[in-house]
Amino acid sequence: MTGLLRSRVALQASPSPRFWLAALLIVPVLTLAQGTRTTESEASHSQPQSLGNSSPAQDWGLNPAEWARYQRLMKGPLGVYSTNLDPLTALGIEARTEIERRRYAELQVLAEARRVEKLLVYQRAYDAAWQRLFPGLQPVMSPAAITTTPITNSPQRLAVFVRDDCPPCEKRVQQLQDGGTGFDLYMVGSGQDDSQLRQWATQAGVDPNKVRSGAITLNHDGGRWQSLNLAGDLPAVIQKVNGQWQRQ
Repeated sequence: MTGLLRSRVALQASPSPRFWLAALLIVPVLTLAQGTRTTESEASHSQPQSLGNSSPAQDWGLNPAEWARYQRLMKGPLGVYSTNLDPLTALGIEARTEIERRRYAELQVLAEARRVEKLLVYQRAYDAAWQRLFPGLQPVMSPAAITTTPITNSPQRLAVFVRDDCPPCEKRVQQLQDGGTGFDLYMVGSGQDDSQLRQWATQAGVDPNKVRSGAITLNHDGGRWQSLNLAGDLPAVIQKVNGQWQRQ
């Protein structure tokens, strides 16, 4: 009799089929919204694995001597200030001549163009998958939200530097967005991890529609903050005034 009563109580306490259906619909949405940082960070572009028979140097368009110099640079102060910096940015920042600087800049433009092209192809597949799985729901921050915008020369455009785990950074970004200000956001210390940047933007309340329209761009810092050599902690809102970057 006791066993029968326990069975009845268990059946009465078990969630209804409608509950399980709702749970199955909610879990994928939460998973997509939060992202899987470990999985995506493994696919980071900062330290690429060699493809096929090519070496890591060849993957970046570098020769063995340039790759060796990149590795030496990352063992020094540059690697301490900017961990997981990609080879082209690192070599460009530490270029010894104008010819070197131009070479690495052109290589990076070509590499980013190829990356964006592949990203846009995937974006179309992502949008189609979202419509199939969750029709009627607005997509979260999409894969193509991450751009490679250089520091702008426009005097009207703001550049905003932030870092993870920084409540003042989130508050400052929200203030700018609420005020209708367009800006280019750069995340310092992201390690080129797209999922980390997307998750931060979602947490900070960045409007995906403004990102899609270009009013706001999301970018990895890639050593830019260090190259500006400006004093003070983050967040930093800067603007070019008379040819010089100044904090606002």
